[in-house]
Amino acid sequence: MENLNDIFRRSREASRALLAVDDQRRSAAITTLASLIESRQADLLEANARDLSRMEPSNPLYDRLQLTPERLAGIADDLRHVAALPCPVGEDVEHRRLPNGIDLRRVRVPFGVIGVIYEARPNVTFDVFSLCLKSGNACILKGGRDADDSNRAAIALIHEALRLNGLSTDMAALLPSTHEATAALLGAVGFVDVCIPRGGRRLIDFVRDNARVPVIETGAGVVHAYFDLTADLEMGRGIVANAKTRRVSVCNALDTLLVHRGRLGDLPALCAPLAAKGVEIHADSEAMDALRGSYPDSLLVAAGDCWDTEWMDYKMGLRVVGGIDEAIDHIARHGSGHSESIITADPVAADRFRRMVDASCVYVNLPTSFTDGAQFGLGAEIGISTQKLGPRGPMGLREITTTRYLLTGDGQLRP
Repeated sequence: MENLNDIFRRSREASRALLAVDDQRRSAAITTLASLIESRQADLLEANARDLSRMEPSNPLYDRLQLTPERLAGIADDLRHVAALPCPVGEDVEHRRLPNGIDLRRVRVPFGVIGVIYEARPNVTFDVFSLCLKSGNACILKGGRDADDSNRAAIALIHEALRLNGLSTDMAALLPSTHEATAALLGAVGFVDVCIPRGGRRLIDFVRDNARVPVIETGAGVVHAYFDLTADLEMGRGIVANAKTRRVSVCNALDTLLVHRGRLGDLPALCAPLAAKGVEIHADSEAMDALRGSYPDSLLVAAGDCWDTEWMDYKMGLRVVGGIDEAIDHIARHGSGHSESIITADPVAADRFRRMVDASCVYVNLPTSFTDGAQFGLGAEIGISTQKLGPRGPMGLREITTTRYLLTGDGQLRP
């Protein structure tokens, strides 16, 4: 096995070389990769099929692992979108002249080397590479064993795209899918500028607790929607179904539905689309009574201690609350700071929810499924940051740059 420190060293050297590469050339490499994904689709699907053959379809990660022609087409489109976005590097964050005549600018610059640790999500390989290259960063990727064949097929295309555009393949490295590689990346002081975990709570906690390099924490999603007293029923049916069932394995999927006690009579109609999708509801006693006889008995379970659960499956918690303040209190106790939504026709309730709910993305009359870098116009995302220091929410190009001050004078001396 190749010495990991050699990989880290070459990544650091590549990050310095990237400073001299203009945006047009970086974008060309990303566009080349999009074309390679389309022309080599069969190779990617074959590698992905090998990964899928080692995982049970019932595993919640199976959907995240799976690549399809449609998903690959979407990845290629996202890459072209990233390539076409304005590059943030060199952008003025601040520009002013000091009283002594010194010209002061604060500008965006790349971090340098970004390490990303992720699980069974081969699309992340392409997303991270495109965003890092576009923003002038080298990337070190550490995928999980479950997606190793898919990731190796992806990095082969990435390296080909770099070579075709005269760029070093060291600008994107894929580490072995071993625990030893994870430990080495987390301890790569002097080589890696920041490490970003993408995955479940266990992975994120491990990275935060063991890293010696700086970490941007992307949080697991324990996501809520609150159906308020004034909410439109038909709107609510669509929002709840989309938030829960569009893709159950993703971090923005709905985990707990909170319903105003005054709307108990509408609960069977509100949940009917979920029954059609086979969603198992873990309901409190009031919700259970309201749904019994209208929701399939086989899909109705008494709620236990499930309110902190990120389901990543066709399962959902359901709790009845007395009003918006009780809903906000529940979210404060059990939410992960990811995405929260209120369905309401009351602008006062909407404003209170926006002000009082502490999350990176807060929605009014929308499903939480919109928490996604591509949906926000970022082209793709490195992850969804739930921390408050540094970037928060979907992280695109600007969020993976830092800043430096540039000062220009004509001989001023400090008194």
